[in-house]
Amino acid sequence: MPLPLDLPGRPDERVARQLVEAALYEGLFDTLVAGDGTQLTFTWSQGAKRFRCDGAKGAFGRIRLSAGSIESESRDGAWQAATLDELVASLPASVEDKRRLLGELYSTVAHCSWNDRNLQQESRRDLGFAALESALHEGHAYHPCFKARTGFSESDHRDFGPEAGNSFQLAWLLVKRSKVSQRLPADEAAFWIAELGKNVFAQLDRERVNLGLAWDDYGLLPLHPWQWQSLRDTLLSPWFADGTAHFAGIAGDRYTASQSIRTLLNADRPEAANVKLSMNMSNSSSLRTIAPHSVCTAPVISRWLGDIVASDPLFETAYPLVVLDEYAGMIADRDGPLAGQLAAIWRRSVTSVLADGEQAVPFNALMAVEHDGRPFIDAWVRRHGFRNWLGQLLEVAILPVWHLLVGHGIATEAHGQNMVLIHRNGWPGRLVLRDFHDSVEYVPGFLSQPDKVPDFLALDPAYRDALPDQYYWMEDVETLGELVTDALFVFNLAEVSHLLQTFYGLREADFWTAIRRMLTDYAATHGLGARQDQLALWRPTLTAEALLARKLNTGRSSHAVPNPLSTPDT
Repeated sequence: MPLPLDLPGRPDERVARQLVEAALYEGLFDTLVAGDGTQLTFTWSQGAKRFRCDGAKGAFGRIRLSAGSIESESRDGAWQAATLDELVASLPASVEDKRRLLGELYSTVAHCSWNDRNLQQESRRDLGFAALESALHEGHAYHPCFKARTGFSESDHRDFGPEAGNSFQLAWLLVKRSKVSQRLPADEAAFWIAELGKNVFAQLDRERVNLGLAWDDYGLLPLHPWQWQSLRDTLLSPWFADGTAHFAGIAGDRYTASQSIRTLLNADRPEAANVKLSMNMSNSSSLRTIAPHSVCTAPVISRWLGDIVASDPLFETAYPLVVLDEYAGMIADRDGPLAGQLAAIWRRSVTSVLADGEQAVPFNALMAVEHDGRPFIDAWVRRHGFRNWLGQLLEVAILPVWHLLVGHGIATEAHGQNMVLIHRNGWPGRLVLRDFHDSVEYVPGFLSQPDKVPDFLALDPAYRDALPDQYYWMEDVETLGELVTDALFVFNLAEVSHLLQTFYGLREADFWTAIRRMLTDYAATHGLGARQDQLALWRPTLTAEALLARKLNTGRSSHAVPNPLSTPDT
């Protein structure tokens, strides 16, 4: 499924376009803009070299460049398609940061090119949830390094990337308990039997006995097989030499990669837990290890969110919400050289929450275009009627997240991969949120039930001397709101509004006007106008994350963007 502006078979063009769109949006170029407002020309220079491209500005000022329009001027004054090398050289960053970025961009092109050569171009509209997670190969619609996967060879991409849909078993270590921290929902043996089944647990336990290790001294820990291959002869070798760890084999159920790569779906038992495992790779903005402080905190956060949702009947009736709880966490060497490299979090699966007749799709499928040239959602829109379907979608997708923020004071990063839409024959019904261990924030004074917040200071030594905005608690309510608007609006629903304008003629301004009215009605209905006003949602500009500037270590992590939700008189 391409995105609306993509050229078939030209991942190099998409990568260059998203690089320039991000650089223009975040103000990394000293740019001149000309045009009539609907069609713009952007020009900038690096030394004596000039660049230009055409496009438009969409919701929140997002830059949408015309495919194939990015050009550089040669010495003889002729204009030609700009190369990635030229574009990266024009960025304001250190030589080392530009070298690293260029490598990730070329890696993204290579992985996308493999997909083009090897994946069948068939319709994904009727796929089940797990298959659709694999088939959504577009990646981040804004970040230019959306498929960098540093350290992934072509065979790794085939074996462990989600696109090929291959399944694999996990690697298992037996690690000295003095090195392991864990938070489990039950007795340890009972936990493993529930997760692995009696036979697999017995197989791993026999290996422990064969190695002459005592259960009281050594505990089990799973690794992604790619991570095992990466670490076994490097960072893990001292542990094997001194007996801190022992390899227990490749065992258990087969898993497939979700679109997030490191979160794995159980292929043998779809209702069993997803397992999130550390991978020492960079993709888009982040290193895909797991923050050590968050691993054993994850189950506590999930219980907190689960209690909040269960205690509010609106999450059952008006704003149906499912929280996929991360109910177990385990990490080895959390404060040592391997910090974040050996960790696992178990999360309830989407399949396990579906009722008869319900289907689930990752939310970012809604911004994709199928290979027949029509949006993924096209049949749904035609079946239910555009206006009716869109109104239902906005209520189902936004109001549960919004009620958690305004009604309860809790912000979640509701971007396209963290949201799942449950529907019946395309009619939106419920929202699923996932991935909370490092993406939940709150302001203590804005919580509606402050007595329910976890005692973070008692959970982990890292929290005891932490400053606000470092982990989960923040100081400023407006900034808290921007965490939600940034993920849910700027980098999620803005992709949907762009698609709807492109294919169905709905002006993006009208899309966001409808959302503004919906949020105003929400607050009035529940007497939450004063709380919603604290978020200052209607001001002319909001703050958005500057993903490329941060990756280039420019010292800027955010920038001001125009706000289409702003009321006309502000």
